[in-house]
Amino acid sequence: MEHQRKTTRNMRWYCLLGLGIGATPMISILKDIVNNIRSMEEGENAVETGSDGIRHSPLSKISSPDEQKRKENFKTRRAYFYWVTREQGSFDWFKGVMNEVAELDHNHVIELHNYCTSVYEEGDARSALIAMLQSINHAKNGVDIVSGTRVKSHFAKPNWRNVYKRTALNHPDSRVGVFYCGAPAFDQRPAPASLGFFSQNQYKV
Repeated sequence: MEHQRKTTRNMRWYCLLGLGIGATPMISILKDIVNNIRSMEEGENAVETGSDGIRHSPLSKISSPDEQKRKENFKTRRAYFYWVTREQGSFDWFKGVMNEVAELDHNHVIELHNYCTSVYEEGDARSALIAMLQSINHAKNGVDIVSGTRVKSHFAKPNWRNVYKRTALNHPDSRVGVFYCGAPAFDQRPAPASLGFFSQNQYKV
């Protein structure tokens, strides 16, 4: 797992795909991103306040060597996380991380997508009712009724073709890493390269 974490640190854009418990190593990478975001924010706040306890204007801020090193080592500009699980209760496993990402990621570096496959297929009248209640509750309380987190859940399985296409369109002429962990059956699905979206820009856990 340390190898994958180091690999993502050297990439600007990547997709993290986790099926079921396979989301665990991906969550570890998300934690690493959040820790980097937190460290940089703390460094910026410390520089802004100054060792003399006086708040300095942005023009007078000078990055410390440690802060500059953190920025140089942290290359991630956007990470897409897709978690597909059958059981609604699975979202409790990483509820804390999901909420932490929503709270700390002010620059929207991480984009979270949770899919619950045990809920009715999208387009079904029953799922439409759930989706309506979901949207109302999320708008009012900021919490998703399916996952119990701030991250809004999707129903059924993701359309991987659309996922790859959307990511490729967001980052044209860029090298996008794709990491996957889960059931081997996923390998039988079309890979990003075979769909013509990423040429040879595919990586897998």
